[in-house]
Amino acid sequence: MSDQTPEIDLKEIEEKIVHTIKGIYDPEIPVNIYDLGLIYDIKVTDELEAYVKMSLTAPNCPVAGSLPVSVKQQILESIPELEFADVEVVWEPQWHKDMISEAGLLQLGLL
Repeated sequence: MSDQTPEIDLKEIEEKIVHTIKGIYDPEIPVNIYDLGLIYDIKVTDELEAYVKMSLTAPNCPVAGSLPVSVKQQILESIPELEFADVEVVWEPQWHKDMISEAGLLQLGLL
């Protein structure tokens, strides 16, 4: 019998983060923020810290102050393995409609 603690699969935690984020919707567009293309990067460290880079549809977006906070809270509440989460809003590259996934385009009736 081994005394080692089971190794945590960081890729699995990243997938849980994606699943959680897919439950968060832009209040003005009926598509989740992942399929809308607002999530640019997700990294989970060996220390079980999650770092998410996201953008908004526009700098003057009405939820610019609250949406990133909501994303962070949802991640921490949904994934107990995480010790820490940070959500950074970035503006490069600037978001445009070509970043919407095929699933998002279907939801919008654009495919």
